[in-house]
Amino acid sequence: MASLSIRIDLAPDNRVGPGKIQLLEMIAEHGSISAAGRALGMSYRRAWMLVEAMNKGFGQPVVEAQIGGKAGGGAKLSTFGADLVAHYRAIERAAEKAALPFLSRLAPGTVQG
Repeated sequence: MASLSIRIDLAPDNRVGPGKIQLLEMIAEHGSISAAGRALGMSYRRAWMLVEAMNKGFGQPVVEAQIGGKAGGGAKLSTFGADLVAHYRAIERAAEKAALPFLSRLAPGTVQG
């Protein structure tokens, strides 16, 4: 069945979609930008650049550094970053629910001219 993918354009240079949200979710899960990048098959540089673009675009951190201890530092989502993920996923669920009757009609062999 067809599926819906949401990208939200907030400003010309500030957009968020499934890839950035998944990166944030992996940072929350792994506690590290590099580990999140590895989990997604992404280089640390690419993951860092995406985080920096979000931090700049939103004018506040979505990811914060954690002070190192015995095991070293890491990264965690800021309160805003966690809210961003939660709101994006809520928008995604609402859009999927609204689009479901239409998506089911787009399956091969169901579209009528």
